[in-house]
Formats: sequence, C-alpha cells, structure tokens
Amino acid sequence: MTLKVCSRALLAALVLATVPLLAQQRPAPMVQVYKSPTCGCCANWVKHLQQHGFRTQVTDLDDVAAIKAQRGIPRPVHSCHTAVVDGYVIEGHVPAADVQRLLKERPAVVGIAVPGMPIGSPGMEVPTVKPQSFDVVSFDKQGQLKVFASH
Repeated sequence: MTLKVCSRALLAALVLATVPLLAQQRPAPMVQVYKSPTCGCCANWVKHLQQHGFRTQVTDLDDVAAIKAQRGIPRPVHSCHTAVVDGYVIEGHVPAADVQRLLKERPAVVGIAVPGMPIGSPGMEVPTVKPQSFDVVSFDKQGQLKVFASH
C-alpha cells in the first residue's frame, strides 16, 4: 500500500514538473504582417517582433489600404503596416510587450495601434534623434479609441 501511494505521489510530482516545460514548448503566436515591399521601418518592426518570440509571416503589398478597410481600422490610427495575430489587429509600430499584453488580457477590442510613425517606437529607432512619447490605443468595432499603453 505504501509503495502504491509513493508511486502515485512520484507520478503526480513528475506531471506537475513537466507542465511548465510544456507551456514553454508551445509555438509562439504567428503574426501575419501586411506591408509595403520597400518599407524599411516595417521590416525593422517585424524583426522587433521576432526578437521578442513571435513568429511572423510577411505579405508585401503595394497598397495596404484594402487590408485596413477590411479589418475595420479607424482612419485616425492608420500607420504604415497592418498585422493580425490570434484574431486581433495590430496597426503600426506597436511594441511587442503590448502585443503580448493584448494576447494575455484578451480585451473586447478589434485591435491596438500606434498612429503614425513616432520616432523611437519599435522599427522607428533613430540613434541621433530623441525618441518621441507615444500612445498605443485600442479600437473597437464602433471605432472608439482608448489609450492602451503610453511610452
């Protein structure tokens, strides 16, 4: 009887010990990125995501406006590239940490965006220029905007 209890306890301990390992082995989320084939800052943003554990698939398009319209991205938050990850839209130079937070918290929004192309945002780093402050905003189906993060 004691051996049976020890065996079960050992088995339970082994199972619990492997759970974190299994979680670490899950593939990183795939981010589908739509960008211009000639945009260097977009390519730098893709590298930023990859450096933070995301897998990426890039589709180069001459005009990403159709993707923006299809995905319901409000005009005031448009930027140079659009991405989709796990059902959410990512518009512009959003930091990877904010994408990770979005996927963890799963708010009821269409996506998040960094409007324009602020200097110092991921992919827009310019060593000789002081980074600008910028907000990451969320947007819903009605186009309402809320600050998601400030940098």
